[in-house]
Amino acid sequence: MTRILMVCLGNICRSPLAHGIMQAQLPEDLFYVDYSGTAAYHIGKSPDKRSIAVARKHHIDISGQRARQFQVSDFDTFDIIYAMDDANYHDILKLARNTTDQHKVKLFLEANSSIQNKNVPDPYYGDETDFEYVFNLINDTSKILSKELISL
Repeated sequence: MTRILMVCLGNICRSPLAHGIMQAQLPEDLFYVDYSGTAAYHIGKSPDKRSIAVARKHHIDISGQRARQFQVSDFDTFDIIYAMDDANYHDILKLARNTTDQHKVKLFLEANSSIQNKNVPDPYYGDETDFEYVFNLINDTSKILSKELISL
């Protein structure tokens, strides 16, 4: 089973969406998907209500998720670690113990050649349209990644 971790900063907007979307697109008997944040701002909290709403609009339920902070032990647990932006990518790499850990970390949007800015924007200070944009960006990239992952 391939184990995938989605990582953003606060763990209530982007990574819960990425978790829900990717989990919906991959066969659960072959893939396990989880999520975390590099910061400890929201540990134990539900995703942002706007993330829950946009996911629900697209028939994905993320309401039961709870935020947790990225741990060094996640390098042992997960095969692939997708960072939502450059800042989180570098924060994760700082925790890597060796090159094996480093090779597990990827910038999520690198898989999407149609996107120039490889950072998933944080919609936290935006409105519902920002959350919809982020959902679509993650969904489109997840489709690309899921095809690649399933074919491995």
